[in-house]
Amino acid sequence: MSTILTIPNIITFVRMGLIPVFVSLVYYGYSKWALAVFLIAGISDGIDGFLARKFKQESELGTIIDPIADKLLMTVAFIILTIPNVLPPTRHLPIPFWVTASVIGRDVLIITIAAAINVITGFRGFKPSFWGKVSTLVQVVGISLVMLAAVTGYSIFLPTTYFIIVLLVVVSGVHYVFQVARLMKKEEQASPENA
Repeated sequence: MSTILTIPNIITFVRMGLIPVFVSLVYYGYSKWALAVFLIAGISDGIDGFLARKFKQESELGTIIDPIADKLLMTVAFIILTIPNVLPPTRHLPIPFWVTASVIGRDVLIITIAAAINVITGFRGFKPSFWGKVSTLVQVVGISLVMLAAVTGYSIFLPTTYFIIVLLVVVSGVHYVFQVARLMKKEEQASPENA
């Protein structure tokens, strides 16, 4: 099997394909089906990583498309669920704009910083941080709770959810900057010129 058509990569491609399905279901008012599709997409993120490690099917393509699929799913989910009158009228819905702005703003900031560092120094050793992974997990849980509120009408837990999402966005964003600085310093010390 090629390094492109591995089982983890196929799962990642399927997750990307579920994004327009999720958006369409939300837009046309099929909240239960949208919740189910989002849960499948969210769970598949953990499954593809597990399979890649277990069967030694990690690939360069996988390390690129997996975070892209995650960011696409979360960005599109936050945007569609922030638009007024898309979800059934429920308290604390839609997602407040400041929550979505913080999530997308952090990702744009990280991508911009990474691109600038790469162009200026050629550094490519960017790695996902622990707090970044925690933040993504909380966002997946948060979107699931938003969809659950749209289905059940029970939304009292959403203000706390929004606060935790934004808090972890800030923490993970700051932590990522320090992590990149540490990785760059480590690479610089390990380079032959400094040996």
